[in-house]
Amino acid sequence: MRTMTMWIRQCTVAVAVLAAMTVILGIAYPAVVWGVSRLGTTSAEGSQVTDRNGCVVGSTLIGIDPQVAPGEPDRYLHARVLGSADDPMAPGDPAASAASNQGPNSEKLAGWITERRDLIATREGVAPDQVPADAVTGSGSGLDPQISEAYARLQVPRLARENGKSVEEIEQVISEHTAGRQLGFLGQARVNVLEVNLDLGLTAPGCD
Repeated sequence: MRTMTMWIRQCTVAVAVLAAMTVILGIAYPAVVWGVSRLGTTSAEGSQVTDRNGCVVGSTLIGIDPQVAPGEPDRYLHARVLGSADDPMAPGDPAASAASNQGPNSEKLAGWITERRDLIATREGVAPDQVPADAVTGSGSGLDPQISEAYARLQVPRLARENGKSVEEIEQVISEHTAGRQLGFLGQARVNVLEVNLDLGLTAPGCD
């Protein structure tokens, strides 16, 4: 009888501990973490960026390269090569986050770079040797949200022409969204493509 009583008592304690830990770790702790994640930041939702209408148009962490239909004016700043599709320009698609896995001795990569350089040179109306390296290569993640100042400046004449603005106005917009070297000496100055395009009127499609 005593053994049975002890067994029932141990089971009762075990069930009580299980219930308590379920409430604490399965309900209370996740609720606290969720609540803290909502305090003054959008990081938990992917660092979302909204347009002038309040609609989500992208993320501060993910590059987006606006594509225009053939014959339509190309009014926006272009990002680096995004994604790893077989398309040499690999237009921005967050679902395609991956590097190409092509090494420096890859003939395929060399062909892509040559084709990209020619396409960009034609689009911007410059000689191929004026196209900077980051314009024809992707980042490790394939979703770099920023480009070099050189690539941004290369696009200024087209942006001014297609947006009906002066070169000086476009350069001012780019300057406002250019970050310097980290800690003053790490890396290079970089231009945030999405922020520039928002100032040029980019909006989320299908959002009223």
